[in-house]
Amino acid sequence: TVPPSRARRHFLYRHRDGRNGGVLLENLKTAYLVDASPYIFRAHFSLPDSIRDRDGQPVPAVHGFASFLLKLIADERPTHLALAFDKSLTTSFRNDVYPRYKADRPPPPPELLHQLEACEEMARALGAAVFASERYEADDLIATLDHNLEREGVRAIVVTSDKDLAQLVSERVELFDFAKGERFGPAEVVAKFGVPPQGIPHLLALAGDPVDSIPGVAGIGKKSAVELLARFGTVPELFARLEEVPAVSQLRGAKALAAKLEAGRDLAFLSLDLATVARNAPEAQAAGARDLVYRGPDFSRLEPLCERLGFRGLRDRAAKLAG
Repeated sequence: TVPPSRARRHFLYRHRDGRNGGVLLENLKTAYLVDASPYIFRAHFSLPDSIRDRDGQPVPAVHGFASFLLKLIADERPTHLALAFDKSLTTSFRNDVYPRYKADRPPPPPELLHQLEACEEMARALGAAVFASERYEADDLIATLDHNLEREGVRAIVVTSDKDLAQLVSERVELFDFAKGERFGPAEVVAKFGVPPQGIPHLLALAGDPVDSIPGVAGIGKKSAVELLARFGTVPELFARLEEVPAVSQLRGAKALAAKLEAGRDLAFLSLDLATVARNAPEAQAAGARDLVYRGPDFSRLEPLCERLGFRGLRDRAAKLAG
């Protein structure tokens, strides 16, 4: 009997040409690809700064992040595990083409900045493969790893609360919001966002995303964007057939929508580029399944790190996990 915490839907693996490969994903290797930042920020803003290291510096983010990672490992028992960290808040390649990208996001508070490196250290000490880049975001690193795993026929579970990564979901890739206990396959993505996984960047291209300062098309909201994509499929196809939009009776204010789209054509294509994950991040391009094999905590790293941070309880939890 599979315990509820380990229950899985049985997605079928399909080859690139669409043929049913006839292999249940349960029987394939599965790699957990974790977007670290949401869990670091969640820990920082939910735990008291009375959690301090031996020098008296507050380290609640490190403690909460380590607790999250230990629970994930204990619950899921991954055979392959990688964590991707964001270091490119203002230095992403996307900032080169659109300097305002993520400009409205506040920078990490100073008391969090000094904890970020320790979070990477903790991930390595707990045995995970770690990837980070000054030019590519965690989303791009995860997409690149997944691209490599696809070629090896390895299933992926993307652990994140970030909607942008829903574009990776397929019959082979599941999105797992660990904090909420929610899992998303293709049908769940459609139910939540109104478009299939591959439509996520096109939805953001039209409706924009204020969280990441992606402009979208002025005057086009999510509902209109979903309706347009339901009829035209993609942003390029929509603009190739823009003259058809005024005649679409199902679209409220179709003539006005067509004018807004024409005025926002350049921003729509720019936004599509910004919202689409890159699958060629150099830091992850050479990594395959064998590089992500999870072998448990590395106590030669974990012992001194926990001593420095004052995390004796976490060290003991890791020891129980390994035992």
